[in-house]
Amino acid sequence: MAKVTRDDVARLAGTSTAVVSYVINNGPRPVAPATRERVLAAIKQLGYRPDRVAQAMASRRTDLIGLIVPDARQPFFAEMAHAVERAAAERGKMVLVGNSDYLDEREVHYLRAFLGMRVSGLILISQGLSEHAATEIDAWDARVVLMHRRPEAIDDVAVVTDDVGGAQLATRHLLEHGHEYVACLGGTEATPKSGDPVTDHVEGWRRAMHEAGRSVEGRLFSTPYNRYDAYRVGLELLSHPDRPTAIVCATDDQAIGVLRAARELRIDVPGELAVAGFDDVKEAALTDPPLTTVASDREAMARAAVDLVLDDGLRVSGSRRERLRQFPSRLVVRRSCGCH
Repeated sequence: MAKVTRDDVARLAGTSTAVVSYVINNGPRPVAPATRERVLAAIKQLGYRPDRVAQAMASRRTDLIGLIVPDARQPFFAEMAHAVERAAAERGKMVLVGNSDYLDEREVHYLRAFLGMRVSGLILISQGLSEHAATEIDAWDARVVLMHRRPEAIDDVAVVTDDVGGAQLATRHLLEHGHEYVACLGGTEATPKSGDPVTDHVEGWRRAMHEAGRSVEGRLFSTPYNRYDAYRVGLELLSHPDRPTAIVCATDDQAIGVLRAARELRIDVPGELAVAGFDDVKEAALTDPPLTTVASDREAMARAAVDLVLDDGLRVSGSRRERLRQFPSRLVVRRSCGCH
């Protein structure tokens, strides 16, 4: 059986192939309702299926958006990826997801793979663009939006949250409960020194401590971002007789690990230890006790990132304020801090 083509649809609908294309792609030009109905009826009658590969070769773009995250096993990145998928679906796009595992070479691998597939654009949640990654992006002249990290290049196109301000809110709140000081579980030696969300969380903690006249010396503890390693750090930290009475964590995953360590050591939270996290993953409301944390509007951030990666005119000609979208942080108070 001969393959049904766009020309066949146009002949049956009594219109041009260009109009058929406008109906299939929902633009770029409007089509009269009656004409649209004839085209859709012809597509259904003939069983026509658009050749997406041919379309991609002709337009040099597909209906795909590439999304690279450090680790989709971590709840924050999983929830962010889900939000991006929903936002992309609203624009008629699909999302390919790759995990870099915080490795530069793996990030470059996915960059090459996705760009070779002619994705419409890339949303990159990176621990810090390597020279190789930046070279790949330049070579492909790709549309790239950084997310969850302040940009160092790529036309300053990024979607971020107020990480410094959010960490200040959480630290101040714990200090207002009367604690002598607040300890901080930050990142690791591999965490970039600037532009990284975790680095900004540590900076927000440091500012709040200084504002309150409290020393930060010896009160910042290197901790991987995940709950499992944070649990081990928590066991060691909380086993000391001079353990802190309040801890702010750079991620909710770290805070969940600390809560598990405290339970194992039979330390009452919040009676003997107050804990706050950052990200407000869904699980934060289900911990025991429920976790006080810092939230941002992930759905709005995802829509902004998808809009920026698809609307090339705004990326190129928009003001820096339009191209760098910062969303506010807010404190979500639950019981782990001592509030009822």
